[in-house]
Amino acid sequence: MASVSMRNNGGNTGRQVARGSACQEVNVGEVERLVSAAGGGLLTLYGLRHGGLSGLALAALGSSLICRGVTGRCALYRSLGVCTSQHSPQAAVAAGHGIRVEQSVTLDRPAEDLYREWRHFENLPRFMSHLVSVRSEGRRSHWAARGPAGANIEWDAEIVNDQPNRLIAWRSLEGSEVQTAGSVHFVPRAGGHGSDVHVNMKYDVPGGKLGSWLAWLFGHNPEQKVREDLQRFKQRMEQGATVGAR
Repeated sequence: MASVSMRNNGGNTGRQVARGSACQEVNVGEVERLVSAAGGGLLTLYGLRHGGLSGLALAALGSSLICRGVTGRCALYRSLGVCTSQHSPQAAVAAGHGIRVEQSVTLDRPAEDLYREWRHFENLPRFMSHLVSVRSEGRRSHWAARGPAGANIEWDAEIVNDQPNRLIAWRSLEGSEVQTAGSVHFVPRAGGHGSDVHVNMKYDVPGGKLGSWLAWLFGHNPEQKVREDLQRFKQRMEQGATVGAR
């Protein structure tokens, strides 16, 4: 898995954590919650019986696992953008192996404008270099991306979380040849001076022809491709592009 977090004090690209977003919701699956609660209970009991500093440390760890199981919330998962809860509406990139990239960019535009432009999925190929087209209908969409030797690959996706002016998240439908998910947060900067856009995208890379195609697409520097896409988005929006503009 490739995972990159960048930071640039100049406000161009970098990782920006979106506070107060849907990432505060349940992000742990039912089986994991049961295992965490049961394991945490045993660890807490053992730690209390053992005593001493090491026992207290084990008990504290057990308590955190119990909390994880009871609430269904995991701070580590939240920081990674991972969600294993099938019933959660959050904008999580699904857990598993694959190529995963996080990038952010600061734009001199209100979050509302940026959300509207991104939510119109047909606009995405205008700044995402690997996409050929996106057709959306309601919460579902059909995506086509370019591959080597002029070949294209296509898949269907659905929106799993849509919070106007704050958050959009999508994932491929079950059975799609490409297993992918993504989320984008729109965060107003303090004082109303522009907005931060934080993107989290993931593509599973299976073996065979599809795995080779994705490896070709992202190469050894997937974060650079996403960073360049966001720079094109920044340029497009700061030059006054509007929803539906071509």
